[in-house]
Amino acid sequence: MLIVAVAWIYVVLLMAFTEPTVVAGIMTFSLYCVLPLGILFYLTGSGRRKRARAARELATKQQAGPERPPEA
Repeated sequence: MLIVAVAWIYVVLLMAFTEPTVVAGIMTFSLYCVLPLGILFYLTGSGRRKRARAARELATKQQAGPERPPEA
């Protein structure tokens, strides 16, 4: 996945260099590269975020120690 993203950045960077003005080049790079790749990495990173959250919760529970049952 990362190699595809690097290749896409390269292609869009070359597209941006061919624009007639600097502003058009920046807009091309932003709208064709930064925005789509940001969305893609956010969507594909959701599994990692879930696993990291679960690991943090498990570590917190282990630090707190075993739970005692409520006394009647």
